Amino acid sequence: MKAGAINSFWREEVDGFLGWVQLERGLSPNTVASYEDDLQQFGGFLDRESFTSWCDVDETTIGRFLEWLTDQEFEASSLSRKLSTLRGFSAYRERESGASSLTEIVRGPRARRKVPTSLTLGETVRLLEAPSLAAPHGLRDRAILELLYGSGLRVSELTGLLLQSVDLENRFVRVFGKGSKERLVPVGGSALKAFRDYLQAGRPALVKAKTGSEVFLSQRGTPISRKTVWHLVKTHGVRAGLSKAVKPHMLRHSFATHLLEGGADLRTIQEMLGHADIATTQIYTKVEGERLLDEHSRYHPRNRD
Repeated sequence: MKAGAINSFWREEVDGFLGWVQLERGLSPNTVASYEDDLQQFGGFLDRESFTSWCDVDETTIGRFLEWLTDQEFEASSLSRKLSTLRGFSAYRERESGASSLTEIVRGPRARRKVPTSLTLGETVRLLEAPSLAAPHGLRDRAILELLYGSGLRVSELTGLLLQSVDLENRFVRVFGKGSKERLVPVGGSALKAFRDYLQAGRPALVKAKTGSEVFLSQRGTPISRKTVWHLVKTHGVRAGLSKAVKPHMLRHSFATHLLEGGADLRTIQEMLGHADIATTQIYTKVEGERLLDEHSRYHPRNRD
Protein backbone atom coordinates (compact mmCIF):
# COMPACT_ATOMS: atom_id res chain seq x y z
CA MET A 1 0.00 0.00 0.00
CA LYS A 2 1.32 3.45 -0.89
CA ALA A 3 2.05 5.46 2.22
CA GLY A 4 -0.55 8.17 2.69
CA ALA A 5 -2.47 7.05 -0.38
CA ILE A 6 -5.70 6.14 1.44
CA ASN A 7 -7.44 8.13 4.17
CA SER A 8 -6.33 7.03 7.64
CA PHE A 9 -9.90 6.32 8.78
CA TRP A 10 -10.32 3.50 6.30
CA ARG A 11 -6.78 2.49 5.31
CA GLU A 12 -6.89 -0.71 7.37
CA GLU A 13 -10.13 -1.81 5.72
CA VAL A 14 -8.75 -1.02 2.25
CA ASP A 15 -5.63 -3.06 3.01
CA GLY A 16 -7.84 -5.95 4.06
CA PHE A 17 -9.93 -5.67 0.90
CA LEU A 18 -6.89 -5.57 -1.40
CA GLY A 19 -5.38 -8.55 0.37
CA TRP A 20 -8.64 -10.46 0.05
CA VAL A 21 -9.07 -9.89 -3.69
CA GLN A 22 -5.46 -10.92 -4.31
CA LEU A 23 -5.20 -13.94 -2.02
CA GLU A 24 -8.76 -15.25 -1.83
CA ARG A 25 -10.06 -14.34 -5.28
CA GLY A 26 -6.71 -14.81 -7.01
CA LEU A 27 -6.86 -11.56 -9.00
CA SER A 28 -3.74 -10.44 -10.83
CA PRO A 29 -1.40 -7.78 -9.36
CA ASN A 30 -2.42 -5.41 -12.17
CA THR A 31 -6.11 -5.74 -11.25
CA VAL A 32 -5.35 -5.25 -7.56
CA ALA A 33 -3.32 -2.15 -8.44
CA SER A 34 -6.30 -0.80 -10.41
CA TYR A 35 -8.56 -1.33 -7.38
CA GLU A 36 -6.05 0.48 -5.19
CA ASP A 37 -5.84 3.40 -7.63
CA ASP A 38 -9.66 3.65 -7.72
CA LEU A 39 -9.89 3.67 -3.93
CA GLN A 40 -7.03 6.16 -3.69
CA GLN A 41 -8.88 8.48 -6.04
CA PHE A 42 -12.10 8.14 -4.07
CA GLY A 43 -10.13 8.76 -0.88
CA GLY A 44 -8.81 12.00 -2.35
CA PHE A 45 -12.36 13.03 -3.14
CA LEU A 46 -13.45 12.28 0.43
CA ASP A 47 -10.56 14.41 1.70
CA ARG A 48 -11.75 17.34 -0.41
CA GLU A 49 -15.27 16.81 0.92
CA SER A 50 -13.91 16.73 4.53
CA PHE A 51 -15.19 13.23 5.32
CA THR A 52 -13.81 11.56 8.44
CA SER A 53 -15.80 8.31 8.43
CA TRP A 54 -16.96 5.80 5.81
CA CYS A 55 -20.28 5.67 7.69
CA ASP A 56 -21.02 9.15 6.36
CA VAL A 57 -20.72 7.99 2.75
CA ASP A 58 -24.10 7.55 1.05
CA GLU A 59 -25.63 7.55 -2.41
CA THR A 60 -25.38 11.33 -2.65
CA THR A 61 -21.64 11.17 -1.93
CA ILE A 62 -21.01 8.61 -4.63
CA GLY A 63 -23.21 10.54 -7.04
CA ARG A 64 -21.10 13.66 -6.47
CA PHE A 65 -17.96 11.57 -6.96
CA LEU A 66 -19.23 10.36 -10.33
CA GLU A 67 -20.13 13.92 -11.32
CA TRP A 68 -16.63 15.06 -10.35
CA LEU A 69 -15.08 12.30 -12.47
CA THR A 70 -17.30 13.31 -15.38
CA ASP A 71 -16.09 16.90 -15.04
CA GLN A 72 -12.53 15.51 -15.22
CA GLU A 73 -13.53 13.97 -18.60
CA PHE A 74 -13.30 10.34 -17.50
CA GLU A 75 -15.07 8.05 -19.95
CA ALA A 76 -18.17 6.04 -19.04
CA SER A 77 -16.15 2.81 -19.04
CA SER A 78 -13.77 4.24 -16.42
CA LEU A 79 -16.65 5.49 -14.28
CA SER A 80 -18.28 2.06 -14.39
CA ARG A 81 -15.06 0.37 -13.31
CA LYS A 82 -14.52 2.77 -10.41
CA LEU A 83 -18.10 2.31 -9.27
CA SER A 84 -17.65 -1.47 -9.47
CA THR A 85 -14.57 -1.15 -7.23
CA LEU A 86 -16.58 0.82 -4.66
CA ARG A 87 -19.37 -1.75 -4.76
CA GLY A 88 -16.88 -4.55 -4.24
CA PHE A 89 -15.28 -2.73 -1.32
CA SER A 90 -18.69 -1.98 0.21
CA ALA A 91 -19.76 -5.63 -0.11
CA TYR A 92 -16.51 -6.69 1.55
CA ARG A 93 -17.16 -4.36 4.51
CA GLU A 94 -20.71 -5.65 4.83
CA ARG A 95 -19.53 -9.25 4.94
CA GLU A 96 -16.60 -8.61 7.30
CA SER A 97 -18.16 -6.20 9.77
CA GLY A 98 -21.89 -6.06 9.06
CA ALA A 99 -21.62 -2.48 7.79
CA SER A 100 -24.39 -1.16 5.55
CA SER A 101 -23.82 -1.89 1.87
CA LEU A 102 -23.86 0.53 -1.03
CA THR A 103 -23.84 -2.20 -3.66
CA GLU A 104 -27.34 -1.45 -4.93
CA ILE A 105 -27.61 2.26 -4.23
CA VAL A 106 -26.01 3.81 -7.28
CA ARG A 107 -26.47 2.69 -10.83
CA GLY A 108 -23.41 3.44 -12.88
CA PRO A 109 -23.25 4.97 -16.35
CA ARG A 110 -23.83 2.57 -19.18
CA ALA A 111 -20.48 2.03 -20.83
CA ARG A 112 -20.55 2.04 -24.59
CA ARG A 113 -18.08 -0.50 -25.89
CA LYS A 114 -15.70 1.23 -28.28
CA VAL A 115 -14.79 -0.33 -31.58
CA PRO A 116 -11.07 -1.09 -31.18
CA THR A 117 -8.64 0.68 -33.48
CA SER A 118 -6.40 -1.60 -35.50
CA LEU A 119 -3.70 -1.26 -38.12
CA THR A 120 -4.02 -2.24 -41.75
CA LEU A 121 -1.83 -5.09 -42.91
CA GLY A 122 0.46 -2.62 -44.70
CA GLU A 123 0.80 -0.45 -41.60
CA THR A 124 1.52 -3.52 -39.50
CA VAL A 125 4.33 -4.64 -41.81
CA ARG A 126 5.90 -1.18 -41.74
CA LEU A 127 5.78 -1.17 -37.94
CA LEU A 128 7.27 -4.66 -37.61
CA GLU A 129 10.14 -3.77 -39.92
CA ALA A 130 10.93 -0.48 -38.17
CA PRO A 131 13.47 -1.75 -35.58
CA SER A 132 17.09 -1.95 -36.70
CA LEU A 133 18.46 -5.48 -36.31
CA ALA A 134 22.05 -4.29 -35.94
CA ALA A 135 21.87 -4.03 -32.14
CA PRO A 136 20.59 -6.33 -29.36
CA HIS A 137 17.78 -3.98 -28.37
CA GLY A 138 16.67 -3.85 -32.00
CA LEU A 139 16.40 -7.65 -32.10
CA ARG A 140 14.45 -7.45 -28.86
CA ASP A 141 12.09 -4.79 -30.17
CA ARG A 142 11.41 -6.75 -33.36
CA ALA A 143 10.61 -9.87 -31.33
CA ILE A 144 8.31 -7.87 -29.04
CA LEU A 145 6.39 -6.33 -31.93
CA GLU A 146 6.15 -9.65 -33.76
CA LEU A 147 4.86 -11.41 -30.64
CA LEU A 148 2.34 -8.70 -29.76
CA TYR A 149 0.93 -8.91 -33.28
CA GLY A 150 1.61 -12.56 -34.11
CA SER A 151 0.17 -13.99 -30.89
CA GLY A 152 -2.09 -11.20 -29.64
CA LEU A 153 -0.48 -10.99 -26.20
CA ARG A 154 -1.34 -8.37 -23.62
CA VAL A 155 1.59 -6.21 -22.52
CA SER A 156 1.47 -7.69 -19.01
CA GLU A 157 1.61 -11.20 -20.50
CA LEU A 158 4.61 -10.30 -22.63
CA THR A 159 6.59 -8.62 -19.84
CA GLY A 160 5.91 -11.58 -17.54
CA LEU A 161 6.92 -14.21 -20.09
CA LEU A 162 9.56 -16.64 -18.78
CA LEU A 163 12.11 -18.71 -20.70
CA GLN A 164 10.64 -21.94 -19.35
CA SER A 165 7.26 -20.94 -20.78
CA VAL A 166 8.60 -20.82 -24.34
CA ASP A 167 8.45 -23.91 -26.56
CA LEU A 168 9.80 -22.86 -29.93
CA GLU A 169 10.05 -26.42 -31.18
CA ASN A 170 6.28 -26.83 -30.87
CA ARG A 171 5.70 -23.13 -31.68
CA PHE A 172 3.79 -21.93 -28.67
CA VAL A 173 4.21 -19.90 -25.49
CA ARG A 174 2.48 -20.43 -22.15
CA VAL A 175 1.10 -17.19 -20.72
CA PHE A 176 -0.87 -16.19 -17.65
CA GLY A 177 -3.64 -13.75 -18.44
CA LYS A 178 -6.22 -11.95 -16.32
CA GLY A 179 -7.02 -13.72 -13.08
CA SER A 180 -3.81 -15.76 -13.52
CA LYS A 181 -5.57 -17.94 -16.08
CA GLU A 182 -3.11 -20.01 -18.06
CA ARG A 183 -3.35 -20.55 -21.80
CA LEU A 184 -1.21 -21.75 -24.69
CA VAL A 185 -0.74 -19.29 -27.54
CA PRO A 186 0.67 -20.27 -30.94
CA VAL A 187 3.66 -18.41 -32.38
CA GLY A 188 3.56 -17.81 -36.14
CA GLY A 189 6.44 -18.18 -38.60
CA SER A 190 7.56 -14.55 -38.72
CA ALA A 191 7.33 -14.13 -34.95
CA LEU A 192 9.12 -17.45 -34.48
CA LYS A 193 12.12 -16.26 -36.52
CA ALA A 194 12.29 -12.92 -34.70
CA PHE A 195 11.98 -14.73 -31.38
CA ARG A 196 14.83 -17.12 -32.19
CA ASP A 197 17.07 -14.31 -33.46
CA TYR A 198 16.52 -12.40 -30.23
CA LEU A 199 17.16 -15.41 -27.99
CA GLN A 200 20.33 -16.32 -29.89
CA ALA A 201 21.91 -12.93 -30.56
CA GLY A 202 19.94 -10.29 -28.65
CA ARG A 203 19.13 -11.49 -25.16
CA PRO A 204 22.63 -12.85 -24.34
CA ALA A 205 24.03 -9.35 -24.86
CA LEU A 206 21.51 -7.90 -22.42
CA VAL A 207 22.04 -10.46 -19.65
CA LYS A 208 23.70 -9.18 -16.46
CA ALA A 209 24.85 -10.92 -13.27
CA LYS A 210 21.47 -10.77 -11.55
CA THR A 211 19.28 -11.35 -14.61
CA GLY A 212 16.40 -13.77 -14.01
CA SER A 213 14.48 -16.00 -16.39
CA GLU A 214 12.28 -13.29 -17.92
CA VAL A 215 12.44 -13.40 -21.71
CA PHE A 216 12.51 -9.70 -22.49
CA LEU A 217 15.17 -7.58 -20.80
CA SER A 218 16.01 -3.93 -20.47
CA GLN A 219 19.45 -2.49 -21.19
CA ARG A 220 20.23 -3.04 -17.50
CA GLY A 221 19.43 -6.75 -17.70
CA THR A 222 16.24 -6.37 -15.65
CA PRO A 223 12.79 -7.49 -16.84
CA ILE A 224 11.44 -5.02 -19.36
CA SER A 225 8.66 -2.84 -17.96
CA ARG A 226 5.24 -2.17 -19.41
CA LYS A 227 6.18 1.50 -19.67
CA THR A 228 9.22 0.65 -21.80
CA VAL A 229 7.11 -1.54 -24.09
CA TRP A 230 4.61 1.30 -24.56
CA HIS A 231 7.47 3.68 -25.36
CA LEU A 232 9.18 1.42 -27.88
CA VAL A 233 5.92 0.65 -29.69
CA LYS A 234 5.18 4.36 -29.96
CA THR A 235 8.74 5.13 -31.08
CA HIS A 236 8.74 2.51 -33.82
CA GLY A 237 5.32 3.70 -34.96
CA VAL A 238 6.77 7.15 -35.53
CA ARG A 239 9.86 5.64 -37.18
CA ALA A 240 7.59 3.69 -39.53
CA GLY A 241 5.85 6.92 -40.55
CA LEU A 242 2.44 5.85 -39.29
CA SER A 243 -0.11 8.61 -38.83
CA LYS A 244 -1.83 6.70 -36.02
CA ALA A 245 -0.58 6.93 -32.44
CA VAL A 246 0.40 3.28 -32.10
CA LYS A 247 -0.10 1.55 -28.75
CA PRO A 248 0.64 -2.05 -27.76
CA HIS A 249 -3.04 -2.98 -27.49
CA MET A 250 -3.50 -1.84 -31.10
CA LEU A 251 -1.34 -4.78 -32.17
CA ARG A 252 -3.55 -7.16 -30.18
CA HIS A 253 -6.61 -5.66 -31.88
CA SER A 254 -4.91 -6.00 -35.26
CA PHE A 255 -4.12 -9.65 -34.50
CA ALA A 256 -7.80 -10.41 -33.86
CA THR A 257 -9.13 -8.28 -36.72
CA HIS A 258 -6.79 -9.77 -39.32
CA LEU A 259 -7.58 -13.31 -38.14
CA LEU A 260 -11.29 -12.60 -38.52
CA GLU A 261 -10.77 -11.08 -41.95
CA GLY A 262 -8.85 -14.21 -42.93
CA GLY A 263 -11.77 -16.44 -41.97
CA ALA A 264 -10.80 -17.60 -38.46
CA ASP A 265 -13.58 -18.86 -36.19
CA LEU A 266 -14.68 -16.42 -33.48
CA ARG A 267 -14.38 -19.07 -30.75
CA THR A 268 -10.81 -19.79 -31.82
CA ILE A 269 -9.95 -16.09 -31.62
CA GLN A 270 -11.59 -15.93 -28.19
CA GLU A 271 -9.41 -18.78 -26.96
CA MET A 272 -6.20 -17.25 -28.32
CA LEU A 273 -6.99 -13.84 -26.82
CA GLY A 274 -7.92 -15.36 -23.47
CA HIS A 275 -11.36 -13.71 -23.34
CA ALA A 276 -13.61 -15.23 -20.69
CA ASP A 277 -16.75 -14.05 -22.50
CA ILE A 278 -17.40 -14.47 -26.23
CA ALA A 279 -19.20 -11.10 -26.14
CA THR A 280 -15.83 -9.42 -25.63
CA THR A 281 -14.50 -11.05 -28.79
CA GLN A 282 -17.63 -10.24 -30.79
CA ILE A 283 -16.65 -6.57 -30.90
CA TYR A 284 -14.28 -7.54 -33.73
CA THR A 285 -17.22 -8.61 -35.88
CA LYS A 286 -18.34 -4.98 -35.76
CA VAL A 287 -14.90 -3.90 -36.94
CA GLU A 288 -15.13 -6.30 -39.87
CA GLY A 289 -18.70 -5.24 -40.61
CA GLU A 290 -17.72 -1.58 -40.75
CA ARG A 291 -14.80 -2.42 -43.04
CA LEU A 292 -17.09 -4.27 -45.44
CA LEU A 293 -19.58 -1.41 -45.47
CA ASP A 294 -16.78 1.03 -46.21
CA GLU A 295 -15.47 -1.13 -49.05
CA HIS A 296 -18.99 -1.47 -50.46
CA SER A 297 -19.65 2.25 -50.37
CA ARG A 298 -16.29 3.01 -52.01
CA TYR A 299 -16.34 0.48 -54.82
CA HIS A 300 -19.88 -0.59 -55.66
CA PRO A 301 -21.01 1.23 -58.85
CA ARG A 302 -24.44 2.08 -57.42
CA ASN A 303 -22.83 3.87 -54.46
CA ARG A 304 -20.80 6.26 -56.55
CA ASP A 305 -21.98 9.82 -57.12
